[in-house]
Amino acid sequence: MSPKKYDGVIEAVHYNAEGRVEQVRLYERRGAVFSDCVLLGRDDLVRRIKARKVFVIGQRRPWMGSSFETGAQIHLTGPAGKEVFATDNPPIGRDHLKGVPEY
Repeated sequence: MSPKKYDGVIEAVHYNAEGRVEQVRLYERRGAVFSDCVLLGRDDLVRRIKARKVFVIGQRRPWMGSSFETGAQIHLTGPAGKEVFATDNPPIGRDHLKGVPEY
């Protein structure tokens, strides 16, 4: 069985005062390999998820290049303009990426 395909791995998150994701630090798939760390704002992440890109939480394995220890997939729920990022059941009106360290 082949490994699950994903377009990016979110390594860390920064929340604003209202508890919404302001910026994420991630690695993006570039063909067969992944990029270096990329900082991505909320609007760009929303656009990519709406374009059917798959993002998971995780971290790069030391000395293993494009190998990652991955976890849950990031989902975008809620009405347009009030979307919420979640890996499980989020608190009402707040983003919740369980297991992702904050920076």
